[in-house]
Amino acid sequence: MIAWLIIIAVIAVLIIALAAAYNGLVRSRNKVNNSWKQIDVQLKRRHDLIPNLVEMVKDYMSYEQEVLQNVTKARSEAMQAQGPADSAKAENVLSGALKSLFAVAENYPDLKANQNVSQLQEELTSTENKIAFARQLYNDLVMDFNNKVQTFPSNVVAGAFGFKAREYFEVPEEEKEPVKVNLR
Repeated sequence: MIAWLIIIAVIAVLIIALAAAYNGLVRSRNKVNNSWKQIDVQLKRRHDLIPNLVEMVKDYMSYEQEVLQNVTKARSEAMQAQGPADSAKAENVLSGALKSLFAVAENYPDLKANQNVSQLQEELTSTENKIAFARQLYNDLVMDFNNKVQTFPSNVVAGAFGFKAREYFEVPEEEKEPVKVNLR
């Protein structure tokens, strides 16, 4: 009789441990999914601001059509990107195009003085900061989730129920090089 009670108690503890591991994996996966959607929200905001900026500077920068076209093309490609790796690459191209636009805009005093353009630049800068924070949070949550998927005993549950490690949002190698500043 006591042996049966011990066996039942051990089985109950195992079931509770498996359920806790499974529920922890589900919660962690949902946090990763949510944090990716938060990045999407900020990227959408960024993508919505860019056409307004391009439209405002278009009249001032009649000789800089290539810069404007590069921004528009990069925005289009960024909006079509899928997954962390593809999105990171496309968004970094867009960031580069925006930096070029801002650099060229410095050569136009009337454009620099335009309050609407200044406000849009400020909104884009603020959005860039929010995107960076959202990416950081995403990578932190991916690390927590991947740790659960790869460590015992939750890795047993993860394997049994098809939980797979997630991909980090990584900066492409060319973006890791130090920025060259020329003060001349």
